[in-house]
Amino acid sequence: MSPFGRYRRLAFAAPPVIRRVQERLLQEQIARAAALSPFYRRRLRDVKPRRITLDSLADLPLTDKRDIERHNDAFRAVPPAAIVDIVLSSGTTGKPTRIMYTESDLERLAYNEDLAFTACGLTARDVALLTCTMDRCFVAGLAYFLGIRRIGAAAIRNGHSSLESHLNVIREMKPTAVVGVPSFLRKLAIHLRDSGVNPARAGVARLVCIGEPVRGEDMEFLKLGADLERLWGAKVYSTYASSEVVSTFCECTAQRGGHQHPDLVVAEVVDARGRRVPPGTAGEVVLTPLQTEGMPLIRFRTGDVSFLMEEPCPCGRRTPRLGPILGRRKQMIKLHGTTFYPQALYSALDEIPGVGEYYLTVGGKDRLSDQVTVHVALERGSCRAEHIREKLQARLRVRPRVVIESEDAVRRQVYTPRSRKPVRFVDLRKNAS
Repeated sequence: MSPFGRYRRLAFAAPPVIRRVQERLLQEQIARAAALSPFYRRRLRDVKPRRITLDSLADLPLTDKRDIERHNDAFRAVPPAAIVDIVLSSGTTGKPTRIMYTESDLERLAYNEDLAFTACGLTARDVALLTCTMDRCFVAGLAYFLGIRRIGAAAIRNGHSSLESHLNVIREMKPTAVVGVPSFLRKLAIHLRDSGVNPARAGVARLVCIGEPVRGEDMEFLKLGADLERLWGAKVYSTYASSEVVSTFCECTAQRGGHQHPDLVVAEVVDARGRRVPPGTAGEVVLTPLQTEGMPLIRFRTGDVSFLMEEPCPCGRRTPRLGPILGRRKQMIKLHGTTFYPQALYSALDEIPGVGEYYLTVGGKDRLSDQVTVHVALERGSCRAEHIREKLQARLRVRPRVVIESEDAVRRQVYTPRSRKPVRFVDLRKNAS
């Protein structure tokens, strides 16, 4: 019998109960890592796991992707024969790092996605179209498939197929939910509409969005999220996950941020010095997964910037919620005295009529300011580069260089076979990693 599920309702418990269970699982995780992982055996040799609390967790050192790159095998806490699945995660130098899962970790992964899908309203009666791949050593497609199986729903694993293939699946199999990258789901809806199929009448009630934010810092929909709800006539749910920590933060039916599953992960948000920041303050997301076996991690720096919300959720869960991902810590841009993340620029571009596909290149010879170029393909020929610059100035107080290019040229950069997500940020700075 699977050990996962005994705390299925923990998120609805009183805060002292949640805290007590979380601290016990945290202590067990630290003890396991310190005893069985060569990396943590060295790093935590002076730590007394049973004395660690949720508050004192912040005293332990942080772990980042460079640690996993440099000491990949030293993170493994089980014999090699116990590893049953290996996925690859992009490293800071571009060299993939191996993330190793045991059978127990895969059961945990299925339970994790079960909680996420259930929170946003999926049941055994649903039919879910998965537009994310299970191949190329990615974990996302596998995770969603295992989660759909666990809740008893039917999965259609159409993966990275063509728009026409997905259109045929929707016509013939009538999925009630679709899981995928939001920009692709918008493109799919437009393809359906142009092919004579009204996506709002196709029977899809829920879109579970992965890989890109659909909300802004104010928790309101970005244009992308609003477009999805309008085109599909469906509820849009945002989700955030990481290969390294195999834990998901998914919105519930209240659509007010991604819930933390208290028996699977402890979430912190820290400043540039690694110190915790108050709820509502943006910083780097740091995660400590609980009940992992193959590669336990303690205080893993995700590199993603967001914030935690602790006010009660209408759904009744009593755990903190993670806000939208505002950007990557290393992608922060400095332009003539203004600092911002690429997502802010994407949001502004999405609201300019006539702007189609786009990407950014960021270089830097000047320590005080980056060189930012916005490469834009137009949907209609009436939009000029200077008009785009003026709109960006009004919205963000910056005037980056804007270059109008052909749609084919921009799409070749954005939709590359090397990445499962659209690539809209090209970092040419010397310290880019």
